[in-house]
Amino acid sequence: MDSGMGGLSVWKEIRASLPNESLIYYADAAHCPYGDRDHDEIRGYVEYAVAQMFDKGAKMIVLACNTATASAIQYLRAEYPSVPFVGMEPAVKPAAAATKTGTIAVLATRSSLDGGHFKRTSAEYADKVRILSAVGEGWVPLVESGKENTAEALEAVRVVVEPLLAENADQLVLGCTHYPFLTRAIRQVIGDRDVKTVNSAPAIVRRVRNLLSQGELEASLSNVPEYTFMSSAGQDYLSRLREKAETAVNMEF
Repeated sequence: MDSGMGGLSVWKEIRASLPNESLIYYADAAHCPYGDRDHDEIRGYVEYAVAQMFDKGAKMIVLACNTATASAIQYLRAEYPSVPFVGMEPAVKPAAAATKTGTIAVLATRSSLDGGHFKRTSAEYADKVRILSAVGEGWVPLVESGKENTAEALEAVRVVVEPLLAENADQLVLGCTHYPFLTRAIRQVIGDRDVKTVNSAPAIVRRVRNLLSQGELEASLSNVPEYTFMSSAGQDYLSRLREKAETAVNMEF
C-alpha cells in the first residue's frame, strides 16, 4: 500500500522478481499526500488500508511508502504479530558505502525526515559521511497528476537537487516511493556529473522473498497471478492507477 501511485515503483519490482505471486495494491489517494500529516493521523489511514487488504486475503503487507512506514509499522507489527510486514527506509547504508565525496543526500517527505527511524539511521552513519536532507516539495502531486515528464517537473526537481549537488553530494537517496518516477528529470539536472540515484526497491524485494521463504508462504509455481487494485478515491483515480501500473512495468528507475 501507498498513499497514492508512488508505491508502484516497488510493486513493479516485486511483480518482476516474484512472477507467481498475486499482488494487491491499495492507494489511499483520498488522503494523499501523507508528507505533511500528523503521524497518528497517518497511522489510522494505514490501519484502515491494511484491514481492506486482509479482507482480500493478503498474507504479507508491504508498506511501499516511507512516511507510512515511519508512522505505522511498529504499531502494525505489534497489533498483527503473525503477519509479516515489510517497510521502506531511505537507502542510507548503500549510499554511504558508495560515496566518493563523503557527502550523500536524502530526498524524502517532511514526515519521513522527522521520523525516529530516519534520525536513528542518520545518527548511525553521521561519523562516516555527511548526510544532507531535503523535501521534494511538490514532487508527489506531480507524479499523482501524471506530470513527471513536464517542464514544471524539471523545474521543481532543479530547485531541490541543485543545492545538494552544489554541496558535493554524489549519492541521491530517493526516500519516497513517488520520487523514482521523477528519475528522468533528476538525471537531467545531474547532467554529466558523477552522481548516482539510490532506490530502496531492490532491497525491499529481497526482504519480501526471504520472508516468503522463511514462512513457507510462497505461491506455487503453477499459480496464475492476479493483480488487484484498490483505492480510497473514486473510479476515475482507480482507472488512472491501473494505467500508471502498466506504464511502470516498462519504466527504468
